[in-house]
Amino acid sequence: MTDTPSPVLIESDGPVTIVTLNRPDKRNAMNAALITAMIETLESLRADERCRVVVITGAGPAFCAGMDLNEFFGQEDRTAASRERVIQNASEWRYRLLRHFPKPTIAMVNGGCFGGGFSLVECCDLAIANREARFGLSEINFRHIPAGPVSKSMASILRPRDALLLALTGRPFDGAHAERIGLVNEAVPAEQLLAHTLALAHEIAGKDAAALRLTKESYRYAAEMGWDASLAFTAAKSYELLARQVNGESRDAAVLDFRAGRLKPGASE
Repeated sequence: MTDTPSPVLIESDGPVTIVTLNRPDKRNAMNAALITAMIETLESLRADERCRVVVITGAGPAFCAGMDLNEFFGQEDRTAASRERVIQNASEWRYRLLRHFPKPTIAMVNGGCFGGGFSLVECCDLAIANREARFGLSEINFRHIPAGPVSKSMASILRPRDALLLALTGRPFDGAHAERIGLVNEAVPAEQLLAHTLALAHEIAGKDAAALRLTKESYRYAAEMGWDASLAFTAAKSYELLARQVNGESRDAAVLDFRAGRLKPGASE
């Protein structure tokens, strides 16, 4: 009897944790098992002090083909209620758990990224893509819509005309185009993808952990606030950060050291 492979693989590279969607035969499409494994993985990494940055990628030639349509719509024994529950979990872990994860996250888009995979890319803080990776919002081609968190993800990261062109035509495009429209930060040759992404991850991992967490919180919440609320929120977070100590010293001292050139960028706490 052959053991079923884990739908998610976890590998540590010092303070960087690489999380790999592991359904290569299904182009890493999200099914119930993978969704549950991702929820459990992120909850575990949240409490793991050794993990400073999370990189998410896909096994084999694809990043993520979106939802597993055969499992959700092709199984006669799946009830409407159970299907709804899985789809709800698929949305929740991306737009709530991943988007507000307390540590920086990077999507490393190694290959095909379609449908629900778009929101996975957008919900990560940063994204680096293989220049030749293929992207597409294919839903319109089977008389459907970019559902779940996908439409909101596209509205939050792309210009309206770019998002609508992709959604209304279903046209595929490559990683270089994804960089041009701002879906990813950078697109690099496939042979450079891993090294380039890990270099970025380690650069970020060298920063102060509390400052990274509060920087993320400030950005995510300020984006949904008006000016007055945003100024009050970031002021509170700044005071929260400065009230903490690093190695027994006030963070005020760190600010003065930086101004005097005594604190190197990238120094860890």
